[in-house]
Amino acid sequence: MELVLNPVMLEIGPLIIRWYGVILALGAVAGLLLAIQEGKRFGIKSEFFMDLLLIGAPTAIIAARIYYVAFQWDHYKNNLMDVFKIWEGGIAIYGAIAGALICGYFFSKAKGYSFWRIADICAPGLLIGQMIGRWGNFVNQEAYGGPVEESFLRDTLHIPGFIVEQMYIVKEGIFVHPTFLYESLWSLVGLAILFVIRRRNFLREGELIATYIGWYSIGRFFIEALRTDSLGFVGPTWLANLINGLWTPMELVFQQGYMSPSYGNIRSSQLLALLLVVGAIIFIVIRRFNIKTITYYNDPLISTKAAVVAGTGQGSASKAEQHTDAGGHGDSSGGDSGGGE
Repeated sequence: MELVLNPVMLEIGPLIIRWYGVILALGAVAGLLLAIQEGKRFGIKSEFFMDLLLIGAPTAIIAARIYYVAFQWDHYKNNLMDVFKIWEGGIAIYGAIAGALICGYFFSKAKGYSFWRIADICAPGLLIGQMIGRWGNFVNQEAYGGPVEESFLRDTLHIPGFIVEQMYIVKEGIFVHPTFLYESLWSLVGLAILFVIRRRNFLREGELIATYIGWYSIGRFFIEALRTDSLGFVGPTWLANLINGLWTPMELVFQQGYMSPSYGNIRSSQLLALLLVVGAIIFIVIRRFNIKTITYYNDPLISTKAAVVAGTGQGSASKAEQHTDAGGHGDSSGGDSGGGE
């Protein structure tokens, strides 16, 4: 069966443009537009988010690649040039998120904004970027799940034909789970949730980004186990049993994808997802009970640096006004004297 899509979008001489890169770029642009639109509510100029993307996107890609390579070092240590071939796939979402947040922290502080408020504004943009970006895996025919019957995809899940056909792995002669699609749809639902709660007055700063991380991680925990290319490591048996036990309800419909024992007994993304879900809950609870003066998401957002500049300007204006008043009073006196004469 011939693939529906060729990974190469356009080839002009030595120049090769791949769908993977184009789709990632589209996801980044979509995220940028969402952030710009929401930033207008708080008086933040679009240039702020454009600059953040220009710095954050490369940082996220580098961090994502480092995360992936670190868990695949046995392969890359003997093929160092392959480390730079990101167009062939092999970037980890959690690495990208970490890179983007680290960059966002320093950039926000440099501009005088609260990191949590900026992270909240950008949260839907990050999620839509992931939602769209997953389709790059679809084109590359990667990050898929274990074997599945074609009838299950077509008749049970009612997945469109062009997706089902792309999920046929020619070299193995099997259909596989389109885990990219599952994750993309999960992100779409999460995006709707973020859109709704960010207009609620109960939402405090930092809680939208925490909700995004928690929601995505819940989906990632269950979807990751379907994949056959998970990054993993050898961990304690009790931890592996705990993770498998939490995943057990999924066995009513799905079966876990195969992971070679040489990779380990714990999928790193599953463990990280579990930790992030717990961490997001703890983060929200602790801040709600221990921080009483915390600001809300819908509160006005003012740059501390802009406030300092404004304060300096007001101080200069006040001094000028005092000088003018003094001169004015002097002139007035002189005027009165002259009038008396």
